[in-house]
Amino acid sequence: MSPEVLSTPVVDTVKTPDRAQTRAQAARRRKLLVNTVRVVLLVAVLGLWEALSRAKVIDPFNFSMPSKIWDQIWTWVTHGTALGSLGEQIWYTLYEALLGWVIGVVAGVLLGIALGRIRLLAEVLGPYIKVLNSIPRIVLAPIFLIWFGLGPSSKVASAVVLVFFPVFFNAFQGAREVDRNLVANARILGASDRRVTLQVVIPSATSWIFTSLHVSFGFALIGAIVGEYIGATKGIGLLVSQSQNTFNAAGVYAAMVILAVVALVAEGLLTFAERRIFRWRPTGSDS
Repeated sequence: MSPEVLSTPVVDTVKTPDRAQTRAQAARRRKLLVNTVRVVLLVAVLGLWEALSRAKVIDPFNFSMPSKIWDQIWTWVTHGTALGSLGEQIWYTLYEALLGWVIGVVAGVLLGIALGRIRLLAEVLGPYIKVLNSIPRIVLAPIFLIWFGLGPSSKVASAVVLVFFPVFFNAFQGAREVDRNLVANARILGASDRRVTLQVVIPSATSWIFTSLHVSFGFALIGAIVGEYIGATKGIGLLVSQSQNTFNAAGVYAAMVILAVVALVAEGLLTFAERRIFRWRPTGSDS
């Protein structure tokens, strides 16, 4: 046998763990840990609340207790509310919030991109927008109630004014922060102002706009609820108002829980849509 054959190194057949698989396993373990801690924290807070209420350390009449809140939700689910079925109240509020959110988002994006692209328009309208932004939007709800009545229009208007400004400022800033080299290259290639706006500015500002969408839907719910609380014929806000007027603390907390669930579902849908649109964007560091 030749020396070359004897000196040939033996290849190690033991495979090292795949780095991506190891990272995925670590991420799953961390997610499980985080979710477990969240559940334990929630159970601890609710258990402490229940125990303190039953021991009369805190006043159960004013602060209620988790078991009574659950009973109130179950009563609304099985027997309905004084205003009708619970599903109808949720849909009524969700309809107002969604319509106000869509109108506010569209108006905020269009005006934000326009002012971000047209300097003269920004200089003319800028002071007026700052003045309107300085007005507390919640105090406009009674005015909208006078203008539009007890129907959904006044609640939609309240939602619109709460949604518009965060979306507008993010869209405006996103249009201003576009890479100037991209704009310059597009113009060198012969792109018109319209094509630059549609194919360069808006795509670049999309991440800014999506950032505001997460917050703005919560604002839309607030606008609808405040409008219903002041005056309405149905909706979750009216349930809160009626529960307060009858000193039903459990009803107030039950309505808040329902709103929190609706907001969390909406947030989940927005996050899913954002991940689908920005699949190219890395979700974490490589370290």
